[in-house]
Amino acid sequence: MHTVGELLRQWRHRRGLSQLDLAIAADVSARHVSLVETGKSNPSADMILRLADQLAVPLRERNRLLLAAGFAPRYAERPLDGDALSAARDAIAKVLRAHEPYPALVIDRRWNLVMTNRAIDPFLADVDPDLLRPPINLVRLGLDPRGLASRIVNLAEVRSVLRTRITRQLATAPDPELTTLYEEFLAPGSDDASQPIESEIAVPMIFRFGDRELRLFSTTTTFGTPMDITLDEVSIESYYPTDAESAAYFTGSVPPASTAPDPASRPPEDPAETW
Repeated sequence: MHTVGELLRQWRHRRGLSQLDLAIAADVSARHVSLVETGKSNPSADMILRLADQLAVPLRERNRLLLAAGFAPRYAERPLDGDALSAARDAIAKVLRAHEPYPALVIDRRWNLVMTNRAIDPFLADVDPDLLRPPINLVRLGLDPRGLASRIVNLAEVRSVLRTRITRQLATAPDPELTTLYEEFLAPGSDDASQPIESEIAVPMIFRFGDRELRLFSTTTTFGTPMDITLDEVSIESYYPTDAESAAYFTGSVPPASTAPDPASRPPEDPAETW
């Protein structure tokens, strides 16, 4: 088992900081940082959290630092569907509902679906049922041939974007399960060669439904200064059309593709589905 000093040193190296860099950021002496890392000084819980804050250590790992130093965990991890997080859950549901008729979803740190709005339904119509068994993983759903991969026109570009995001995520907070997912679907291969997609906004995801192509880009929303591990690790992915034709598909200006169910077919009293 690692000591708190060893763990802090690992996080400092991961962030590419010297002891002096961390000391200046945390307003302590470099000597004190050195003593903590070598185990010659026992830091208080507040000092651990002070250093962790400057190192952008996720809440889950901050608890691990505290435990390594003999302190009780500071951050709770409560289920999103529980009473304690009802206000946060309701806020998320409102965001998802307000984004309709465009797709939006919530994922956890391992890219598992937590909640979606009704506009996601058409994209799941022809997905293999095995991929829709909880936990539904967005990376697997998008890149598995039994999922959305056959509908994504610019699959190589989408894979490249996901690779970049998850590589950055793993650098921030290593995770064995996410590493396995990366190795299964995102390890660089010969299928990565592609022509660049022109866009004035961002690399779009281009879906083909019948003879129609839908071009979407996404934004990511996270909770500000969360104090709960669950909220620290969830994010809202919102998708927007990049052109008028794609927008018209969602707003009903053109009939939906024959292979996709009507997004309004679900009851209006169920605006956000929890997976």
